[in-house]
Amino acid sequence: MPVLYTVGQWTVAPLLKLGWAPEIEGRENIPETGGAIFAGNHLSVADEFMLGAVVSPRRVSFWAKSDYFTGKGPSGLFFRTLMNGLGAIPVNREGGRAALSAFDSAIPVLQEGGLVCVYPEGTRSPDGRLYRGRTGVARLALAAGVPIIPVGSQGTDKIQPTGQVLPKLRRGEVTIKFGKPIVVDKWQDAESTSSAAREITDTVMSAIQALTGQEYVPRYAPKRVES
Repeated sequence: MPVLYTVGQWTVAPLLKLGWAPEIEGRENIPETGGAIFAGNHLSVADEFMLGAVVSPRRVSFWAKSDYFTGKGPSGLFFRTLMNGLGAIPVNREGGRAALSAFDSAIPVLQEGGLVCVYPEGTRSPDGRLYRGRTGVARLALAAGVPIIPVGSQGTDKIQPTGQVLPKLRRGEVTIKFGKPIVVDKWQDAESTSSAAREITDTVMSAIQALTGQEYVPRYAPKRVES
């Protein structure tokens, strides 16, 4: 993990806890040691910051769209620094071999006992509903041999709605819920990896919905136009 991330964790996490006072449910499901994948709903950019704060002192690496690492000018520099500081793993959403590089980066982190966060919907929800999950989270769990921990975030869209550059300072608005770990061992020897990945993903999305109470939409979320 980058040194900047370690520094950022110890300085930013306490401030986030103090400033926004997120409520935590299911804390006992956060592993004290060992690799695991957090799989959550995605309402706001603030999801990453709040999850990192409540999981601290453990470190979490996030998948983030590759655009954040290639921007130009002052804003590009800001996001590159922020993403590298958070330990973010770039994801190329165009697909192909470039997209698979995210797996190449995440698997060693998990196998070395680290934590990775993935948002199976692939993008922020456009309307607050929970959309069908993509199977990357399941394939990553199968490849690394680690459990998936469902995460339900509530209220992050209130403190940082789409278009809001910085989160609003509103205490007690955010709740982060952790579900019981989903162990993927029983799917390791499945005849069809694709079928196993879909079954695991649907199980994860059902667990997330149980945590958040969101309406479920059985189709993929539309791609966002804005950056």
